[in-house]
Amino acid sequence: METRFSSGLFDIPIPLPRNFHLHHVGQFRPKFSKMTRLRGMLFLAEAILVTTLFVSSTAELYTALADMEELLETESVLIDTLNGFIKAQEQRLATLRKNVEDYMREHEEASRNIQQYLSNPINAYLLVKRLTTDWKRVEELITEDVGKSFVANITNSRSDLKFPTDEDLNGAAVALMRLQDTYKLETAQVARGVLNGVQYSTGLSAGDCFELGRQSYHNRDYYHTVLWMQEAMDRLQEEQNATTSKPDILEYLAFSTYMQGNVARALSMTNELLELVPTHERALGNRAYYQKEIQSKASSTKKKRGEDGEDDTAIPEQNFTVAEERVKTWEEMTERERYEMLCRGEVSTTPAIQKNLKCRYVDRGIPFLKIAPLKEEEVYLDPRIIIYHDVIYDEEIETIKRMAQPRFKRATVQNYKTGALEIANYRISKSAWLQEHEHKHVAAVSKRVEDMTSMTVDTAEELQVVNYGIGGHYEPHFDFARKEETNAFKSLGTGNRIATVLYYMSDVEQGGGTVFTAINISLWPRKGSAAFWYNLKPNGEGDFRTRHAACPVLTGSKWVANKWLHERGQELLRPCTLENQAADEDDVRH
Repeated sequence: METRFSSGLFDIPIPLPRNFHLHHVGQFRPKFSKMTRLRGMLFLAEAILVTTLFVSSTAELYTALADMEELLETESVLIDTLNGFIKAQEQRLATLRKNVEDYMREHEEASRNIQQYLSNPINAYLLVKRLTTDWKRVEELITEDVGKSFVANITNSRSDLKFPTDEDLNGAAVALMRLQDTYKLETAQVARGVLNGVQYSTGLSAGDCFELGRQSYHNRDYYHTVLWMQEAMDRLQEEQNATTSKPDILEYLAFSTYMQGNVARALSMTNELLELVPTHERALGNRAYYQKEIQSKASSTKKKRGEDGEDDTAIPEQNFTVAEERVKTWEEMTERERYEMLCRGEVSTTPAIQKNLKCRYVDRGIPFLKIAPLKEEEVYLDPRIIIYHDVIYDEEIETIKRMAQPRFKRATVQNYKTGALEIANYRISKSAWLQEHEHKHVAAVSKRVEDMTSMTVDTAEELQVVNYGIGGHYEPHFDFARKEETNAFKSLGTGNRIATVLYYMSDVEQGGGTVFTAINISLWPRKGSAAFWYNLKPNGEGDFRTRHAACPVLTGSKWVANKWLHERGQELLRPCTLENQAADEDDVRH
């Protein structure tokens, strides 16, 4: 269910819960302050410009930071355009100012002695001329649409510019909320440009915080709406030049507070809104509804207590004691809680596990590796997870990134019922596929997988290159297909994914780890390294302990490339055995 509000400038859909009735809370039509209307006019003008120029703009730019870089070029062009537009407007105003000064000078002179002034035929002629030919030129200056020429110039010369869409704005806002939740970031700190104690940028204005709250509201995320609208209110009090208005904030804040179940607080804020705007139609309707609901709850409570003369049933007195909050054990936590703790780096490998892990040089009996052995670091033994250091080089990385970026598409996941690929909100990134024959660097990186794994890549999938966007992530998943996923990889005809090799092609300042939620392991991106693990046990059954996730990127850009090896062709390289029979799925998935 949704309704729409209009301020005379906008017509915006507002989602409402299905069981929410408009006649209870009045017509949903917020009133805007004069300042907000002025900003709305500027926004509308910009929106018209953008719509004219970028009708075919690329959506989902927020899903890859590599695409976001192109927006800076767009912004640069718009800055130049606006500067040119302002200069032209200033010139036009300067001409109009000179005209009005000429008019005033002549008018003042004529007013001293009208008859004497008009008796001069030259003055009479000039007066007529000023009110005909000259005034027509003034009218043309006033009505001239300077912006059209600038729009035409950009359209002709900058038609390939990228511009974000409303979907990108919403995606970027949702990404900030994801980062806020995953890394337990305080709203006030984020608003000040501080991420995990590091000052990365200038702070947000009250208007910026308001927009984040508004985006959350459109997503029916009332929890974050309240957080960001409250922050907008706090920052508004500090601003000398207000970027939003208190009534606009209270409009969303009160209703979202109500939707979170705090009717009394919602009523209090609605009363505050009505003090500022007494004729606010929606607030008047809301206040009546909130008051009615509070009275209804009060009557219900009185009835239970026997205070209405109808029900004398006594409620037994209950004595409550304040108990200390018990910390959950790892087994009691949900996978989401474990995932976020691993992403924050709050879980360390136990000493009992660490003491058996080793680092070594390996050559696999390969002549070349005897000269330049692989640097192998054990991260976990069962299932075996390995990090190989310095196995992809800067020149190769730059080639792969350059080839992949023009082909980027929103990364997909496989529908386990149909086997079809589809986009999903739990995977925010863009990816491209590269074939070995396209470039020697792609071939070298793919073939190097054979050195690391002692398996063939002849039946492997193409090299997948991934760049994560704002708050980019991939929630817990398996790389292999489960028994019920009968259509997975069917078209390849090479069996299940037996192993994964994940190249890290960039360092990441904060976040972006690869975490294994069943075995408490976190891997952190390090440019030039690669992670390797088997997805299937030696008996061919899926190893559910390899369930893993890509943590949201807090700051920095995350580039990875992965090679998925399949069963076909590995029969003699990794023979099937009866050892390590698959454990019960319930034992490892919790």
